[in-house]
Amino acid sequence: MLKRILLFLITNLAVIVVLNIVLRLLGIDRVITAQGGLDYTNLLIFAAVFGFAGSLISLLLSKWTAKRMVGAHVIEQPSNPTEQWLVETVARQARQAGIGMPEVAVYDAPEPNAFATGANRNNALVAVSTGLLRVMDKDEVEAVLGHEISHIANGDMVTLALIQGVVNTFVIFLSRVVGHTVDRVVFKNENSYGPAYWITTIVAELLLGILATIIVMWFSRQREFRADAGAAQLEGREKMIAALRALQRSAGEAELPDQLAAFGISGHIGHGLKALFMSHPPLEQRIAALQGN
Repeated sequence: MLKRILLFLITNLAVIVVLNIVLRLLGIDRVITAQGGLDYTNLLIFAAVFGFAGSLISLLLSKWTAKRMVGAHVIEQPSNPTEQWLVETVARQARQAGIGMPEVAVYDAPEPNAFATGANRNNALVAVSTGLLRVMDKDEVEAVLGHEISHIANGDMVTLALIQGVVNTFVIFLSRVVGHTVDRVVFKNENSYGPAYWITTIVAELLLGILATIIVMWFSRQREFRADAGAAQLEGREKMIAALRALQRSAGEAELPDQLAAFGISGHIGHGLKALFMSHPPLEQRIAALQGN
């Protein structure tokens, strides 16, 4: 988990540095300043454009990206009874949930996991790992598929992208307000920005970015409880509990690439401060929620 947090910080810093260089070269930073002050309206528009652009582009490309990240094989014509059963099960659940038929895929990985992604309810992808098919029985796999179908039916991918866009907007907006304030009030620069503005903006954006990640991960954890409940409605509570217990018995963490981690059936385990950055609640909490405890 620490490595993931450090990777996030380094990646975010690189993006910020590149963005600031581009802004200065294009002179966009001057658009949001007027006679030494901030034009808050233009700044908010600028922040929203940059804040939502990345998350919405990621959402639109999510299926294409996911297939290539895990090497997923989309089942177009089932080649064996297992693939036939997977397609039929997803089709049945999709009808029950009132969504369009998602693409169904299998990817080669020893860890038991599954994920759903896609830009909308009628253009989605459900993928399961070979490890999940190996360690779970059909009832448990049906529950996992129901969990992923519930994510799609609930519009979770779109919701998470919008939440990410909102927090990105406020990170960009507030970091520049902080940078402007420090530059003008502390360092007494009256016209063009000095180094204090850029350094303060970068530091503020990093710190606010960490807070934003905590907020997004909190929403992600709430989605998991709702998807578990949705799977229980589709396939029965006991099947979903059995599937979660099967995940508990599996050795190690159910690894997915970082960009897909929030969409898997199982996520990373964290304690203390690390728990704030978890995309999934602990399995025991999810089981307890289904049991009504």
